[in-house]
Amino acid sequence: MGAPFDIGYIFSFLPKLLETLGVTLLIVAGSLLTGLVAGFLVALPRMYKIPVLRTLSGIYLSFFRGTPILIQLFLFYYGLPEMLKLVGLDLTRAPVMFFVILTYGLHTGAYAAEMIRASVEAVDRGQVEAAYAAGMTPYQAFSRIVLPQALGIAVPVFSNLVIALLKDTSLAFTLGVMEMTGKAQTLGTLTQHFIETYIALALIYLAISFTLERLLLAAEHRLTRHEIRERSGGATWFNLKRRSTYRSLLHNLPDVDTGKGGRI
Repeated sequence: MGAPFDIGYIFSFLPKLLETLGVTLLIVAGSLLTGLVAGFLVALPRMYKIPVLRTLSGIYLSFFRGTPILIQLFLFYYGLPEMLKLVGLDLTRAPVMFFVILTYGLHTGAYAAEMIRASVEAVDRGQVEAAYAAGMTPYQAFSRIVLPQALGIAVPVFSNLVIALLKDTSLAFTLGVMEMTGKAQTLGTLTQHFIETYIALALIYLAISFTLERLLLAAEHRLTRHEIRERSGGATWFNLKRRSTYRSLLHNLPDVDTGKGGRI
């Protein structure tokens, strides 16, 4: 049993936990960068259906999406150096942070690959063909037509990915990394105020998650502002214009016998 609950410890623990916030954000940033690069490389064979590489990318996705992140951390930290010794590479002196970011990055890359593939394939192929017909090069068609729309489609999924990664970093302390959860574990052990420690930790995670969610939501609205404008105003104008044109067309048509006792 721990010490009796004291709400004052929550406020005293907050600044101490925030001291390790930089380590947590470093893991998130490094993992995102690694994951986006890995995800892009894995998504290409699946989009272009390259036989052998497509199979390898499928194995990669199955492993990292089908196994717990904690097991992956242990496999990479304890198993990867031993495997690389067989080819003459010694990573036993590599910092723990290297294995943490590598593991989280490859884990994130499995989800980023599907996000990239689905976002690109969601863009109407007819727009690309129209861009080619207008004389655009493949690069111009992708950068001007596909990429802006794919980014708008991918942002909601990317937002969930970032927040999930932020929460997953709480497992890094199992390898000895002193991030926020590791610091909370230490404070709880020293003071025996575990409940207050984890309440303070939860408040910090909640504040960071809320901030990231608001920022990414603003980015989503900016990337999809043209679609929102069309739905709110452009479509209404088009419908009014279409009805007006239809009425003027009927007004200018001569009377035509329908053959059923009526005339148009």
